[in-house]
Amino acid sequence: MTILRDTPIDGPEFRPLRERVEAEAYVASVCFKHGPPRLTGVELEWTVHYADDPQRQLNAEVLRQALGDHAPRTLRSDSPQISLPGGSPLTAEPGGQVEISAQPEDSLTTLYATVTADTGYLTGLLAAHGLVLGTSAIDPYRTPQRILTVPRYAAMEKAFAPLGTDGITMMCSTAGFQVCVDAGERQDHAARWTAAHVLGPPLSALFANSPQVLGRRTGWVSNRLRAVLGTDPVRTYPSDINGDPATNWARRVLETPLLCVRRDDGCWDAPPGVTFADWVIGRADLGRPATIADLEYHISTLFPPVRAHGYLEIRYIDAQEGDRWLAPAALLVALLSKANEVIDICMPVADRWLTAARDGLRDPALARIAARVAELGIGELGSTGLTPDLAQRVTSDIERRLQDWRDEA
Repeated sequence: MTILRDTPIDGPEFRPLRERVEAEAYVASVCFKHGPPRLTGVELEWTVHYADDPQRQLNAEVLRQALGDHAPRTLRSDSPQISLPGGSPLTAEPGGQVEISAQPEDSLTTLYATVTADTGYLTGLLAAHGLVLGTSAIDPYRTPQRILTVPRYAAMEKAFAPLGTDGITMMCSTAGFQVCVDAGERQDHAARWTAAHVLGPPLSALFANSPQVLGRRTGWVSNRLRAVLGTDPVRTYPSDINGDPATNWARRVLETPLLCVRRDDGCWDAPPGVTFADWVIGRADLGRPATIADLEYHISTLFPPVRAHGYLEIRYIDAQEGDRWLAPAALLVALLSKANEVIDICMPVADRWLTAARDGLRDPALARIAARVAELGIGELGSTGLTPDLAQRVTSDIERRLQDWRDEA
């Protein structure tokens, strides 16, 4: 999740929006920047546990002490928020999950070195206070419990509660792995957007890593993805695929109901069913006009499998154990360089999101497509900036996952 940064209240981002067309044009232009695909960034989340008792509920004060001056202000209001030594900012999720957002690099080898160093440093901070990083993409032991008390998360919890328990689970018990890539040249936006989406079901199946909840296997291979998709479908379902992703995304952003509204009084609850478009055109009175800053913040409250935010944020892969995140990151980067081939291969299973979360590679069609895209991506690893040794490590990891599935079949 994206956390609001401190910004001056008199900047151009606080200019009022008066027309829906103006807001849509802004989203389309800002969220789909164009240029050659060059940079890759990653965001890694982990649940946090007591080393001697992983079932024990996390204490916010212990986590604050462990993170020290690296703690985000959502956890410690006076924190200087010092980045980790490799430059990665550290944030925290509502249930105390921690996340590092590595600065984008033009080489996966450089990115891997940075993430490895920062992860090791973070592990040391936590270990000094008896804490460890989780190895699954969903807390396999504890019931969801929010430990961050900031207004954003209070409003989110209240908004999701009438829809069931998936919202609080998503907020407080899940850990995702996100790959951030350039949208590409304008003429390639549609192909890269489509490829990023249709890869979702087979890659979610291939890298599923959250089979256990509350101490038992549920039968779903990715309980994290199941919870995310069930949280609030209007903001978590996959976007439509068409030839004009920028326009389509802008419309979706404007038509999505507000999740929270920033206010000075500490209550950020949004009126139910009011969309951002309603706010812009004055159909709803929220006490002040909507601004560019509000629009950018609203985008951060959409959690689809692929989110456009100046780049493509690919959000559907489970958090991985240790440094195994490199395999899905490298595979995605390699495959997006072959977008049209990917689309042809994956389109038959493009809508099998819940099947991927439930059955993973037990589904014959997903298994077949995952094997095909794995073969295609492995053949393109040379374009990712990986050293031969790292490329071989990625290849071995992917082949091992596929072999494990075949052995179970």
